[in-house]
Amino acid sequence: MDGLLQKLLAGEDLLAELIGVLTALVLAVALALLLPREQKKLVRAPFGLLVLHVLSLALLPVAGAESSVGRVLAPLAMFFVLASIGRSGVLLGLDVLLGRKLGRPLPRIIRDIVQVVVFAGIGIVSLRQAGADPGSLLTTSAVLTAVLGLSLQETLGNVFAGLAVQMQRPFEVGDWIQFDSESKNIGRVVEINWRATKVVTLDELEIIVPNSALAKAPIRNYSKPTDATRRSVFLQVAYGTPPGRVREVLLGAVRESPGVLAAPTPTVVTNNFGESGVEYWVRYFITEFHRRDLIDSGVRDRIWYALRREGLSIPYPRRTLDMHQVTSESREVERQRESAAREAALRGVDFLAVLPAEDHRWLSDQTELRLYGAGETIVRQGDESREFYIIETGEVVVSVQRAGQADLEVARLGAGKFFGEMAFMTGEKRNANVRAAGDCRILVVGHDAAQQLFLRSPELAERISGVLAERQAELERHATVSPESRARELDEHKTQLLARIKKFFLLG
Repeated sequence: MDGLLQKLLAGEDLLAELIGVLTALVLAVALALLLPREQKKLVRAPFGLLVLHVLSLALLPVAGAESSVGRVLAPLAMFFVLASIGRSGVLLGLDVLLGRKLGRPLPRIIRDIVQVVVFAGIGIVSLRQAGADPGSLLTTSAVLTAVLGLSLQETLGNVFAGLAVQMQRPFEVGDWIQFDSESKNIGRVVEINWRATKVVTLDELEIIVPNSALAKAPIRNYSKPTDATRRSVFLQVAYGTPPGRVREVLLGAVRESPGVLAAPTPTVVTNNFGESGVEYWVRYFITEFHRRDLIDSGVRDRIWYALRREGLSIPYPRRTLDMHQVTSESREVERQRESAAREAALRGVDFLAVLPAEDHRWLSDQTELRLYGAGETIVRQGDESREFYIIETGEVVVSVQRAGQADLEVARLGAGKFFGEMAFMTGEKRNANVRAAGDCRILVVGHDAAQQLFLRSPELAERISGVLAERQAELERHATVSPESRARELDEHKTQLLARIKKFFLLG
């Protein structure tokens, strides 16, 4: 009877052994078929463990089942077959099923932790098969456990920090990050394991950063939330060039530089007034972060050529003492040149064309040259300023404010045009806003200069009032008005203007 029972038990063990081997073999073959080509090498571990299992079983009869070696080989063979099944199951579950569902591979640290848990369970089962009690082993080795815990404290800290990094996902494999203040340590993440994160810099240096250090560091991720990253270039341009012109040249150069995105659009900011010149901050976006140095170099090259073509200089970082020999003759030549240009601008104004040549020359010496940048307000509606403006270069926008509505643009005036004549001659409030459309050079004639001019030639007031009256009547006339009516209105308007001019300039 006992012999029959032993045969039955041996048959059951053989059947369980066969089922275990077939299960491990089927899972390993399925893994070999389903894994991607670049991960085929992972199949070696399950097949290798299965081979070790078969070798252990083959040695068992040789050593003897009741011998000390046999008592070790039996649980060891069980461990190998279960380990093969466990390894194949983890790879199929995490890499094949879950990885394909998520559309990306799971982080290595998660796969490693799951694998360790599985192997730990298999080890406990194998110890029980060998007749050992894992619980008693842990209880009797409390001192050893404490020593191991203290010695592995930093390692465990890195493991938990790695898990925290994976849960928060501040970066992923393939992202470009910076984990300290050193720009040379900017690199691409190539691996995140249970202990550390591997980063490869542009110098092809591999940096191993402990996960515990990453968990405490402020991380800059240049690949999130999008792959567009803003870059900056700083430069100085001499003070003599208007900022509006410099920005126009810089933007034209940056937009055409290879690697610079069209959207978001590049921008230029007047950043600082330095010792050698005005500092400009050029800002643009790129997506090829690994080529950032080459793209920045190309932008600087384009800027240099663009400035050179426009005759704009980048000041040297040094102090230069320029000595010029100025004589009374050279000063007089320069003064006459500027005076002639201003006289020409004054002669282009219809109501000032009636002035004699000497008054033109005198008035040109009283004018003031002002520079305005794009968007700056020159005249504000409702102001009581007493100045007259002539556009030497550039363009201005004339607009009228409307209650509860946006400003209405009524005109654009270019070089040679003028504005503000009614407020200048009669003292009435400004009836429109005037803003610079771009960089402008404006000649300004003040109230005091006009008053002195009228005191020099009192008869000019009547002549100028006539010109202004004709000019305004031409703008306001209608086709239905008869010539006789227009003549009477012109005389009345001239008389009214003359009275207002005399009152405003105190001409009695």
